[in-house]
Amino acid sequence: MADPIFHLLAGAPAPVAPYSHAVETDGWVLVTGQLATDPDDDDTPLPDGVEAQTAKTMDNLGRVLSGLGLGFEHVLQARVFITHFERDYAAMNAVYASYFPDNRRPARTCIGVTGLARGALVEIDFVAKRP
Repeated sequence: MADPIFHLLAGAPAPVAPYSHAVETDGWVLVTGQLATDPDDDDTPLPDGVEAQTAKTMDNLGRVLSGLGLGFEHVLQARVFITHFERDYAAMNAVYASYFPDNRRPARTCIGVTGLARGALVEIDFVAKRP
C-alpha cells in the first residue's frame, strides 16, 4: 500500500474538528463527512430544513471532490447520517438523488443518529476512486 496522502483543501469548508478533508491511498479517496456549513463564511448559520442542508452538504462534498480533481461520478459509496430519520428521510433522499444519474448511484448506508456537530440535520461522507 502506498503512503496515504492527507488532503486539506483551500476552498473547501473549514473543518469543524481535527480532520483532513480527504485521505487518499492507491487511488481510493475517503472523503470526510461534510455538514451544511458555508465554506466562504464559517460563522454563517446552517440553512433551515433538511432539503437545504442536504443540498449544501452535497455542494460542500462537491467542492472537496473538485479540489481533488474528481466529481460525483467517481463516488462509489456514501454514508448519510440524519438526526430525524422518520421525518427527514424522504426529503433528504429527493435532494441526494438529484446529484447522481438514476443508473449510477453509489452504494449507500443511511443511519439515524441522536445528534451531529453544530446541530446539523444531515452529514454525508463518501468513498471515491480515481479512474
